[in-house]
Amino acid sequence: MNLYVSKNFTMPGGFTAGIEGPAVDREGNVYAVNYERQRTIGKVTPDGTASVYLELPDGGVGNGIRIDAQGWMYIADYVRHRIYRVEPGTGQLTVYAESAAMNQPNDIALSRAGQLFASDPDWKTGSGQIWRIDRDGKIVLLERGMGTTNGIEVSPDERTLYVNETKQRTIWAYDLDEAGAIAGKRLLIEFPDFSLDGMRCDIAGNLYVTRHGKGVIAHISPQGEVLREIALGGKNCTNVAFGGPDGKTCYVTVADNGNIEKFRTEIPGRCWALLQQSPLPGSG
Repeated sequence: MNLYVSKNFTMPGGFTAGIEGPAVDREGNVYAVNYERQRTIGKVTPDGTASVYLELPDGGVGNGIRIDAQGWMYIADYVRHRIYRVEPGTGQLTVYAESAAMNQPNDIALSRAGQLFASDPDWKTGSGQIWRIDRDGKIVLLERGMGTTNGIEVSPDERTLYVNETKQRTIWAYDLDEAGAIAGKRLLIEFPDFSLDGMRCDIAGNLYVTRHGKGVIAHISPQGEVLREIALGGKNCTNVAFGGPDGKTCYVTVADNGNIEKFRTEIPGRCWALLQQSPLPGSG
């Protein structure tokens, strides 16, 4: 397969226009929200066979998904203001964190220590927040008064937290310490057009950012330089994840086509690399 050339991984129309939150497990299965109908989590095997994995309760609708080294899945439910945790093997779903102070947990990122970071936009006011969810489920507000926070990611060295704002078309970088606190906010890059959605890092620290409406993935260096744009078959790309046997396959959820695309990269993704580490002591 040629590098940075996208093609369909799943059939168009299999997912709703709410497709989001791709995540890949150790076996290479890809998960994304809203397969066949809203409220579901879809599972796609490495050969592209899709099925419903589970359905969220209480009218909830998922957005971001992450999977840790032990196989626990975390799902942001933007309707019920919750983060769910799904037990590996059984698929048992429990509420991991919940707060009425959240506008709507949107995308989530995961650290090696098991902390979650959640973006929290308020689309009506064009504002947003950032939350941290510790391993005991404690919820900590990290930042308020931002734009429409959406894509969120931790750098490979865990010293930087990246957060983008959809309507403002900006990506911000924060210094991140071992406790999960942030400081030193600085602008990484601002775009003149279209909008931003989910994003992930590779293990070299480059960002892969969805340019919603433009139909490309912006490949951005840690210094904020656009290295290339990867063209997609659809325009409304919503999020990305890395998988495959070597971590160099990038999966992209595409809302206007209701499917997942994929392309090959030179460098493995950080989310894939996290799955290769030993499970956390006492996790699960």
